[in-house]
Amino acid sequence: MSPASGSPGRFGAVLTAMVTPFDTEGRLDLDAAATLARWLVDNGSDGLVVAGTTGESPVLTDAEKQDLWRAVVDAVTVPVIAGAGSNDTAHSVDTTRAAEQAGVAGVLAVTPYYNRPSQAGIEAHFRAVAGATSLPVIVYDIPVRTGRKIAQDTMLRLAREVGNIVGVKDASGDPAGSARLVAEAPDGFDLYSGDDSLTLPLLAVGAVGLIGVATNWAAKQHGDMVTAFAKGDVGEARRIHTSLLPSFAFETGDDAPNPVPAKAMMRVLGLPVGECRLPMGPAPAGLEARARAVLAQMGDDAPVPVAHA
Repeated sequence: MSPASGSPGRFGAVLTAMVTPFDTEGRLDLDAAATLARWLVDNGSDGLVVAGTTGESPVLTDAEKQDLWRAVVDAVTVPVIAGAGSNDTAHSVDTTRAAEQAGVAGVLAVTPYYNRPSQAGIEAHFRAVAGATSLPVIVYDIPVRTGRKIAQDTMLRLAREVGNIVGVKDASGDPAGSARLVAEAPDGFDLYSGDDSLTLPLLAVGAVGLIGVATNWAAKQHGDMVTAFAKGDVGEARRIHTSLLPSFAFETGDDAPNPVPAKAMMRVLGLPVGECRLPMGPAPAGLEARARAVLAQMGDDAPVPVAHA
């Protein structure tokens, strides 16, 4: 695959890993999810990933995921990508089929976590998931969470031999490896940055965009960065990247791992997303004040808080 020519991926350039709203009792809030989805699109998201890790997929029931996918699909006209994978292949197959029935545009399938399967097991897992659907599938490579890196040869076989495996969300932290993958993958295979802080370096080696966390509140800035880079204005892309550094530093940390900060930011912006379910929540004291500080640093680029009657 040749390096990016400036064209976004098949689902757009800026996909947001949407947080999942809960009410004050910790129940799934579908009305709030629809409101949030529309707000994210209005503020620069080309597509939404729903019930991914940022959407607290490990603590959602299968029924909740299906309800959430349907609610968001009904609320927006942009592509909705379902976080449908787990560390159980049979369960992932069933969830992928349910996602297709819910009307999503594609599936995000994470590497099986905790089990630590061999590369042969990883490959067979993704082949099974892709074989269960006619939808396009994006593979999610995030070894810091899963404990397993998808090997280059494994990824290339999947890209070359499985027709509906169409891309990767790359959170491997290895831009050199990403460059090799872009160079050797077939045309039409999209590499999306899965690490906000590495989006600009990954654009330089051929990424088509990102699946972001900070895009929950800074999608427009990310879109402007992708556009500037595609036009050859590397200086402007670097300027925007630098302006986003406080957001990258805010979005996760030992005291408040992702998605705890993202939910705090959404609350500050007037969007009723609630706290994270255990074991992630609740947010530590002072996190919303930190969110306000990040917004203040964004200046005129900060999104306008939602006004409530």
